[in-house]
Amino acid sequence: MKFMKQPYQCFPIRTLLNPIFSVLVLGILFGGTAIAVTADSPSASIDWLSMAKGLFGGLALFLFGMDQISKALKSALGNQMKVLLGKLTRTRLTAVLTGTFITAVVQSSSVTTVLVVGFVSAGMMTMAQSVGVIMGANIGSTITAQIVAFKVEEAALWMIAGGFLTMFIARQERIKHYGNMLMGLGLIFFGMGLMGESMHPLRSYPPFLHLIAQMGNPFLAILVGAGFTALVQSSSATTAIVITMAGQGFISLETGIALAFGANIGTCVTALLATLGKPREAIRAAVVHVIFNVAGVLIWLPFISILAGWVLSISPTHAQLEGTARLAAEVPRQIANAHTLFNIVNTLIFISFTTQIARLAKWLVPDRPEQEKAAMKPAFINDSLIKTPTLALESVRLELSHLADLIAQMLGGIANTMLARDKDKLADVMEKGALVNALGDQILRYLALIRKQELTSEEVFDLTLAMRAVDQFANVGNVVGTEMVSMCRTALDEQVRLSETMRHLLNEIRNKIESSLAITTRAIRELDRDAAQAVLDMKADVDRLFDQAIELQSHALSATDGDIRITRLELSLFNQLKRIDSHLRRIARSVADPRHTGEQTQAKTQVRTGTDS
Repeated sequence: MKFMKQPYQCFPIRTLLNPIFSVLVLGILFGGTAIAVTADSPSASIDWLSMAKGLFGGLALFLFGMDQISKALKSALGNQMKVLLGKLTRTRLTAVLTGTFITAVVQSSSVTTVLVVGFVSAGMMTMAQSVGVIMGANIGSTITAQIVAFKVEEAALWMIAGGFLTMFIARQERIKHYGNMLMGLGLIFFGMGLMGESMHPLRSYPPFLHLIAQMGNPFLAILVGAGFTALVQSSSATTAIVITMAGQGFISLETGIALAFGANIGTCVTALLATLGKPREAIRAAVVHVIFNVAGVLIWLPFISILAGWVLSISPTHAQLEGTARLAAEVPRQIANAHTLFNIVNTLIFISFTTQIARLAKWLVPDRPEQEKAAMKPAFINDSLIKTPTLALESVRLELSHLADLIAQMLGGIANTMLARDKDKLADVMEKGALVNALGDQILRYLALIRKQELTSEEVFDLTLAMRAVDQFANVGNVVGTEMVSMCRTALDEQVRLSETMRHLLNEIRNKIESSLAITTRAIRELDRDAAQAVLDMKADVDRLFDQAIELQSHALSATDGDIRITRLELSLFNQLKRIDSHLRRIARSVADPRHTGEQTQAKTQVRTGTDS
């Protein structure tokens, strides 16, 4: 049975989503435009090659600096992000603040949205709460614009040098991350400086000034901003370039605001494309993103001049300057403030309607009729999180809960088969067993991709623990889906029936095992050592039940009319249940005592019988 059919991935879409390809396309478009414009103006004396070199070299440094900051922040603050999303989204306000912080750290509202999908699917967050987080993500995405607007290009090289020196001499991993952040910030400022310097000759170039004048039409500006953002996959990059142009005195505040509006719409394209082949919850989260961003732009479109007036009243002025020089000094900060103010006010407007927005998203993207097929695909792991290891590992723990739920359904299926004596129910147990094996393989593949990233020692521990849990859960799945299914089929074929007393005892043992499975799942999902210890403490009760079962069997054997087939079946069932309990305790021990996670995690452990090792 094929576990998961990979969604069709069109090569052109994959290629278009590649930022390097996007920069090349921009280069070709820029070069073609330059040739056309130069042909129309023979008197032009601009060195287009040098300009392109500065513009796209600066853009490359800017994007690389953002990536450096993002990686360092994710490594230094990964656990805080996980805690925030898991516990601080109970109210609308905290959900917004959480989304703001997470996106400011990872520099990607799309990554925040993907993680939110996992929590919604796991029932750890309602759809209404997720709306608040997505609103906050829009505010968090404005942080880069605020940083860029400070215009401290003169300090860029000092930041790069200081950051590199810190990375080179620091011994503590956290200090190295801070050095990486400083160097990334320096690269952002240096790249912005290169772009601004390369664009300086355009100040006196009539064809370009005429082109910029067309941006006075807000609809055209929004379209340009959306298209560019969809191409480079970063609203922060678009806003940064807009601020750079404003710093050269090319665009007015109103034009800059319209371009920023377009960037807010364009960033939805990446989120929508990322939902191709994904669960309905992922599509709904992307739809919420689109509703919020597009509705916000439509509301403010007639009031751009009013927003500009508000921004002028709260932004610093330079009255001593005139003309282009004054625009260059004032407009960058004004655009950054407008971008932030726009998203904050939109959030305040829509925050009271989170429940209604969630309902609208569910109405626009209804559940599929065949919901039972959802178990055939991983519910939480997503390749979009690979470059954020802490968050990727959180999604793995949620997927392990999914795996444990399938195993619990298998145990329930075995019990129902023995009680109802219905062989047809075994087919469902075997099917879920195949899903457990295939889902385990998917999780291991995902863990292998995470292992290729730069991991902290804590992330390595979490990854090793997840590998051990996958191994033991797979062993439990094999015990239930193979051994116990075979025993049940034989018992049904030979018309072997358990005694009433033994059925009651087996049911009691099964309940204890299922309780152990539930607590083990919580321990691995939340890294809860108290829960793990509770599983280990259950050993005495489980052993008592097994001892009681053995005593009952010995009495049955001594009876003159005892059926040896019944005794053999009961012994086999007890043995398999004991193996399941053993595998679960191994997982619990790995959480309760970290020293056990280093044992045999790279290879599958052998299925054992008897007591714990």
